[in-house]
Amino acid sequence: MANEHFYPPIEPNRTGMLPVDDVHTLYWEECGNPDGEPIVFIHGGPGAGATETDRRFFDPSYFRIILFDQRGGPRSTPQGETRNNTIQLLAEDIERLRKHVGIDTWHVFGGSWGSTLSLYYSQTFPESCRTLTIRGIWLMRDEEIDWWLYGMRLVQPERWRVFNEHVAESDRGDLLEAYWNLFHDENKDVAREAARVWSVYEGASCTLLPNPEFEAHFHDLDKAWCTARLEAHYFRNQRFEPRDLLLQGVERIRHIPGFIVHGRYDIVCPVKSALDLKERWPEASLVIVPDAGHSSHEPGITRELVAATDRIRDAGSPVL
Repeated sequence: MANEHFYPPIEPNRTGMLPVDDVHTLYWEECGNPDGEPIVFIHGGPGAGATETDRRFFDPSYFRIILFDQRGGPRSTPQGETRNNTIQLLAEDIERLRKHVGIDTWHVFGGSWGSTLSLYYSQTFPESCRTLTIRGIWLMRDEEIDWWLYGMRLVQPERWRVFNEHVAESDRGDLLEAYWNLFHDENKDVAREAARVWSVYEGASCTLLPNPEFEAHFHDLDKAWCTARLEAHYFRNQRFEPRDLLLQGVERIRHIPGFIVHGRYDIVCPVKSALDLKERWPEASLVIVPDAGHSSHEPGITRELVAATDRIRDAGSPVL
């Protein structure tokens, strides 16, 4: 599934479990150069977790690479847990992890929901961030959530039909509420199958061209359980107030070098959000990849993300 633009596979130098409250314990790992330039990878989902491939956006001889699974992620405990799960707590977790691994400041790298959390984290703790590299911009505004739930049927009608028809006809007026109820069904098999359908609906829409190998990952019931539950939780229970909170907060990070990458044909996170962010943050670089969808594994997306981290390396300082 990885393409030629990635760095070669690497294994962690160390891993750990970090308790962050009475409910949640986070999985984390460190790769690359133990004495290198620190960079943190913030995964999407929010429940998708970091993967082996996610280690490979960075030159391992230069970067000290920190990856972790957010609250409710596949390797954190408990899986798929929505209690004590807010974006403010996730941002505080990133700070706790930074201090835990003994890093003063670091570069921040995230995509999709990871762009949401990267923006929120950097706006909350700007003094901790050297640079910001973000992909597949998702600002969690109402228009984006409505597009995800309903608008995508205009581009992917056959996939949306499966998503829509999985719930009872009487419940299709509010798909988010319908799936939320299914995820909490007393029959665990019913709940997990609903999570799989939700996950596959998203995964099948992530690449410009059909990619069965990529899509297969979204059928995994454990990963689907985490991703679907937490996405629905944030869509339903954690909307920003004001709705354009991340755009309003850009003033706090305009001094931080920023690099934005977005696929022109991103169906999951439409390119308008990247353009809206760029308008508020003119100092940031923006590359719209002309032949890519949403996934960071799209060759053009990978190429531009690796180019961004290489520019940090080549500059020898936190300047993109």
